Amino acid sequence: MKLAVFVSDYKNTVDTLDRLKAEKLGIIFVANGVYHATMKEDGNSSPLLKKSADFYALSEDLDTRGLGSKTDSSVKVINYSGLVDLIFNEYEKLVWL
Repeated sequence: MKLAVFVSDYKNTVDTLDRLKAEKLGIIFVANGVYHATMKEDGNSSPLLKKSADFYALSEDLDTRGLGSKTDSSVKVINYSGLVDLIFNEYEKLVWL
């Protein structure tokens, strides 16, 4: 199964993600979840970025928070059109955390 997980909050959700099993995992940062794609705590990136997954962050949410150019290199920045393409072409199931 190809699973996309929307992360919309900046809280530690690694435990929940560890329980999800998928052939292909995509993590899409939206709303306050985009902080995972940009912020560092004690010099370390978010623990979510250590997962074996494809990472995406919604550009409009990054721009709204003034973080547009500060994303981690492992995160692909996408717009709404790119998000629709992911949902319809890349992933079979969606989960919202």
